[in-house]
Amino acid sequence: MAGNRISFVDAFRFWLKLGLISFGGPAGQIAIMHQELVEKRRWLSEKRFLHALSYCMVLPGPEAQQLATYIGWLMHRTLGGVVAGLLFILPSLILLIALSWAYMAFGHVPWVGGLFYGVKPAVTAIVLQAALRVGGRALNHWSFWVIAVAAFLALAVFHLPFPLIIVTAAAIGVIGGRLAPALFRGAGHKTTQTTHAPAIIDDDTPSPAHTRFRWPRLIGVLAAGLLLWGLPFGALGLCLGWQHPMTLMALFFSQTALLTFGGAYAVLPYIQQAAVSQYGWLTAPQMMDGLALGETTPGPLIMVVTFVGFVAAWQNGWWHGHEVLAGIAGAVIVTWFTFLPSFVFILAGGPIVESSRGDLTFTAPLTAITAAVVGVIANLAVFFAGHVLWPKGIDAPIDVAALMIMIAAAVALIRFRANIMAVIAACAIVGMLVSIWQ
Repeated sequence: MAGNRISFVDAFRFWLKLGLISFGGPAGQIAIMHQELVEKRRWLSEKRFLHALSYCMVLPGPEAQQLATYIGWLMHRTLGGVVAGLLFILPSLILLIALSWAYMAFGHVPWVGGLFYGVKPAVTAIVLQAALRVGGRALNHWSFWVIAVAAFLALAVFHLPFPLIIVTAAAIGVIGGRLAPALFRGAGHKTTQTTHAPAIIDDDTPSPAHTRFRWPRLIGVLAAGLLLWGLPFGALGLCLGWQHPMTLMALFFSQTALLTFGGAYAVLPYIQQAAVSQYGWLTAPQMMDGLALGETTPGPLIMVVTFVGFVAAWQNGWWHGHEVLAGIAGAVIVTWFTFLPSFVFILAGGPIVESSRGDLTFTAPLTAITAAVVGVIANLAVFFAGHVLWPKGIDAPIDVAALMIMIAAAVALIRFRANIMAVIAACAIVGMLVSIWQ
């Protein structure tokens, strides 16, 4: 079997390394995997890599983490997939719990508040850059501009639910894929033609036996996933109550995991809408602070939900006298229910995808969803800008210092393509100095 020629120990070391250095969002994380696994180590070929990536791109959830899970499963069965997926998020989980504790314990210290004063405008610029970056790839026809603008107006003006926007975009893609297949086919993945030595799992390497589709295996994976979701959710409901915030968070982030098409920025408005406006688990400024922490840690950006879970459990008095333990429990619960579906999608759908190499037909809905995502991200940028520039309300004077920091960050990111972490660090220092001066 081809996968057995790759040492599990070597794979474990690589997945751990990836989890520690996976900064830069999904594009950077996928680039690292491509460079290491396809170009350097030659564990699998370009076509096998891109085939797996195509499947992960049409799934809800963090595509880079799902790609790592898929490749780990392809090489070393279910254990390999679980290990790869867990190591991708575990370092980020531990680090974000520590940073969330520091934020809640010391966030009201003046100089710490000054740091976040500078970080918030940087986050707004980052979200704007994300809208431009995704839009540059997705809006290559007037019809996609229509979808993007409609999604923006649906959220900003009509306040329609995020899931409805995603479902509508997907339906447009399905219909458009039938009526105008050339339009919704998409550009695919551009690659550079290079000459490589044969890969261990090459283009013509027969699929390992464990990757072949079998109904009993599919049913077993789905049953295991349902148990891993149902048992902890049932325990929360029976022990704490079905209306307890912990139980509601588990249910909400389970739903969120099924709606994260188009990356974390696409679903953040949905999370913000529920966590801030609907449930009041945390404030809009805290949500922005959490996004900043998520940007500066390795792992998928959707790990910002770990911060949401920690802060919500800490400050709402769910466990009096044990705020730290409550925060840790909230962070772990939210992370579990957010990422569990990703493992099920890969382990259940992987054999189907392996059997369909060269015959994928589900990209049209993704193309339409991606266009809608541009409008969704633009709406998020407007939401953040409103809270940054008018912190005391729209009737108050604009915060000129915050505006200047936001413009400088946007120029650095968009015009000079500066490193995100460097921009956040610089803005944090400037924010602290401005706070001291004021």
